[in-house]
Amino acid sequence: LKLEMPTINLDGDVTVLATDPEVIQSLKSCAMTWQKLISRVLEEQLEKVPQGHGPLAEVDLWCEKNATLSALSQQIKLPEVQKVLEILQEAESECTRDLQIVLSDLKKHHMEAQDNAKFLSTLKRHLKDLSAGPGVDVMLNTMPSLLHALRMVWLVSRHYNKEERLVPLLERITWEISERARRVVGLSTLFKEDRATAKLKITEAKNTLEHWKKCYFITCKQVEESGSERYWKFDVQRLFEKTDYMASICQDLHDIFQVVKEELCNIFIPELITVSENPEGIDELRREVNIITSPMEDLTFDPFSINSAHDWALVMEEFREDVSVEIVKQIFVQNLKNPPLYKNHPPVAGAISWSRSLFYRIKHTIMRFQEEEELLASERGKKVKQMYLQVAKKMKEYEDQKYHQWRERTEEKLPLLLKDTVLTVSSATEEPVTTEKSVCFTLNFSPEFQEIIIETKYMEQLGLPVPEMARFVALQEDKYLRYTSKLKAMLDRYHKLMEMVNEAETKLLDDYIQELRGILKAGHKRLTWKSVGIGEFIVQCTQTIGKLEFLVHQIHNISEDISSKLRSIESTNLFKFPHSKNGDKLPGAKEFFDYVRCEQAKDVEHMVRKYSAIPQLLIQVEGRVANTNSGKSPKLASYYAYWENRIYQMLTQLIVKNLRAFNAAVLANIPMLQIEAVLSVSEITLQPNASEIEKMTVQSIQDCVEVTKHFIRWMHGTCIECPPQRVKADEVVTFSFFSDVSQSPLIIEQALLITQNVQKLLASLSKWLSQWKKYDMLWKSDKGTLLKRLAAEKAAYVTFDEHLQFHVKVAQEVTQQPLIKDEHFIRLQLAPLASTVQENAKGWVMAIGKVLNELAREELFSLQDEIKVGVLSL
Repeated sequence: LKLEMPTINLDGDVTVLATDPEVIQSLKSCAMTWQKLISRVLEEQLEKVPQGHGPLAEVDLWCEKNATLSALSQQIKLPEVQKVLEILQEAESECTRDLQIVLSDLKKHHMEAQDNAKFLSTLKRHLKDLSAGPGVDVMLNTMPSLLHALRMVWLVSRHYNKEERLVPLLERITWEISERARRVVGLSTLFKEDRATAKLKITEAKNTLEHWKKCYFITCKQVEESGSERYWKFDVQRLFEKTDYMASICQDLHDIFQVVKEELCNIFIPELITVSENPEGIDELRREVNIITSPMEDLTFDPFSINSAHDWALVMEEFREDVSVEIVKQIFVQNLKNPPLYKNHPPVAGAISWSRSLFYRIKHTIMRFQEEEELLASERGKKVKQMYLQVAKKMKEYEDQKYHQWRERTEEKLPLLLKDTVLTVSSATEEPVTTEKSVCFTLNFSPEFQEIIIETKYMEQLGLPVPEMARFVALQEDKYLRYTSKLKAMLDRYHKLMEMVNEAETKLLDDYIQELRGILKAGHKRLTWKSVGIGEFIVQCTQTIGKLEFLVHQIHNISEDISSKLRSIESTNLFKFPHSKNGDKLPGAKEFFDYVRCEQAKDVEHMVRKYSAIPQLLIQVEGRVANTNSGKSPKLASYYAYWENRIYQMLTQLIVKNLRAFNAAVLANIPMLQIEAVLSVSEITLQPNASEIEKMTVQSIQDCVEVTKHFIRWMHGTCIECPPQRVKADEVVTFSFFSDVSQSPLIIEQALLITQNVQKLLASLSKWLSQWKKYDMLWKSDKGTLLKRLAAEKAAYVTFDEHLQFHVKVAQEVTQQPLIKDEHFIRLQLAPLASTVQENAKGWVMAIGKVLNELAREELFSLQDEIKVGVLSL
């Protein structure tokens, strides 16, 4: 494709060369040669077609065209070629026009080839994955990416934006996918594969074919939504007719493996051979199943070709006819001992219905054979007919056996079931009349009874004669269903009621519960399913249960009122502490504990008022249960005791809870009361002292426990408060809960714990206060004696100065000491002690100053006397 260059010298000016006839003649010859070469190349390139059916062949074609035309175009751009064209144009040679037309065609086709090669090259990686990518997953993942790239080509390319260009490319892609799916299936070896591998291959091929179509339509929608005016409205049948047909063939192949290779072959499990009476027959059936697929393994046509659609349809029709009798036969053999039942069908009638449905299926196939006499007369037809007769005979024998066994069992069992009582009872004792909540009544309607009724109905629907007693019972099914439903509802209501009452309420309502259980006794002692009084029995039980329910609800409402009062009492806070705002002075110990005692007295009044209202509520219960209002009904003795025990437990919890709260307050890091550190009789001590604070704490604990003295006990067997009892002439005893509550180990433990914690706090404060003992020489030393001795000894002034400086320093040091020490709930005020220490230090300073003053005066007077003597001597 190399252009032939002129042999003459072209150096020089174009205008001069254009006037030289020899030059022009040589260049005209050269130009004509170029024109012929370019024309021939263009003609060859336009006639070229892709070498293959796949899309890569089209990509390669445009790449080759681009390479060829690019080579020519590059040569046209050479300087010597351009100069030849300039000289000929300057000479106005007639060959220039023809050459320019050819060059224009070259440029146009080159630009098209270049554009197409550029855009189609973006598809090349995807197309390679489509044709030779490892695994089906790669193909499935490639399709969306490929279509996205095609959409970009459609929107941007100047040549592949028309239907006549894009549709053939899409057809080639479809062909590639079809061929890949064909290779995946591998029909030549498919039926030699194991079931799982073969089904996987078929499924992968089918998914690949369907996925391509699905991705295509998604891309169509994306093109429309992109705003482009050029939609993908191509001929769908042209693109997907072949892949749709191949997908349908894959489905047929999948069905063949599902039916023959899986459903039929799975029938021949080892257990079936073990229980079968004819294992040789099962082996024969297995061979027949294998024969069914033999036509598939020796096909003389390509089933994936649409042209072979008729031949494939005949093969599938023959397969379905063969397999119909085989499937029914295998299903029958497999499920003889445990046949699958239709919904709501009983076991025996359901098994017979199942057997008949199988028979109708094979009968339908034989009827089709009979319509085609030639088919029935063929060897295959005779074999199928013989198989049909054998299976039909077995099915009839199976049905007769099932029916006769059921009839014998029904005639034997039904009379016994009708003699069953309607209820059964479970209890440790034989008699159900007991106050134990463990007594449980159960509906005694045997599932076998219900099954006989259903079997009878279905047997009659099947046209089989049933025993008269069974028919009579079946006709009364609605009555039995109504009875069982009402009995079950009644028993559920009874058991729910029994679960609602506690042990105390069970004893309280003993008469009513015994009455109800006496009525229920008829249900498990006398009434049978043949009795005529079942309806009346249900009504009587329901009414009695309703009355008892009403009474229980009334008692529960009153019980809730009592419980509410007990909860209110139990939630009382018996340790209310004085509140101090920020900056307010904390109360002293006595003030603190007096406040707690005062608040307790207020709360006790409210608590006792609620407690005193409880007996009246119990009298309301007495009125509903015993029709009296004395508060001392013998029928309620255990009920009174129950609530009295509840009150005891509540009071115990009240005291324990409050003592725990008090202990928590003692250990909290929040000061609530204050004490002072003072100097008393030359000793630093707490005020009030530790012993007094401990006594206050113990008294507060005692006050809390003695709250229970206000809760008066009831007289035995009543809810009436016990009046004060005179035990001696001058001693009256009031029976309260105090004697019992105060002995509770939990309360004793909490009281001891609080006392120990307060002792630890006070000990800690005393230990911390010991650091102030370093100042005790201020008050323990005798100032007068010490200073007189120093004066008598005529001590040096520096000695006096040391004492003076020491006590001044002490006075200053005390002012810098912290004046508050918090120890959990106690605040220790140190200001009084600090003031005392400072006053003592100042006292020492004053005393030392006084001594120094006196010494100075004595020395001054002595000096004065000496001066006078000296003057007189002069």
